[in-house]
Amino acid sequence: MCNPAVVRAEHETANRRELAVDRAEKKEAVATLNEAFKATGVVVVAHYSGLTVAQMQKLRMQMKQAGGTVKVAKNRLAKIALEGTDVASISSLLKGPTVIAFSGDPVAAPKVAVDFAKANEQFVILGGSMGKTALNPDGIKALASLPSLDELRAKIVGLIQAPATKIAQVLNAPAAKVARVVQAYASKSEAA
Repeated sequence: MCNPAVVRAEHETANRRELAVDRAEKKEAVATLNEAFKATGVVVVAHYSGLTVAQMQKLRMQMKQAGGTVKVAKNRLAKIALEGTDVASISSLLKGPTVIAFSGDPVAAPKVAVDFAKANEQFVILGGSMGKTALNPDGIKALASLPSLDELRAKIVGLIQAPATKIAQVLNAPAAKVARVVQAYASKSEAA
């Protein structure tokens, strides 16, 4: 019938192939996370146990709309990916079921995470990092309260445009006054 030694050898060969594929996937995941950590402006770490799949999808969608990304990775792999990056200080936060949110804009990921945490009590912000600066949950909340990069740009453009508008008004004012005086004399002449 079946030789047990042959069956066992085939099983071990299949296991080795699976392990090789699994290792390759892990290396790829670590490399992808490492690149993301190197390119990011801010990282937020939170516990997510108790969230439904729909809630996680909503978080991912909100983060994507804000220009950020949400990743759920094995803590051990994430710690390996953190090595050699500015945000390596978050390594101690990676315990239990954690989710990592990051964005290039230093305000986007914290803002979405804090807003999501207000609506979902199962989502607990543990802390994060902005560059080499480690942040506690209060630091993340403080970042979230700042205006976003786009809002700051809009304010700067508004500040730059305001003086130009005022200069145009001042330059146009004498001409408008002359036109009103001429109009007044013309009206006076017609009345007489």
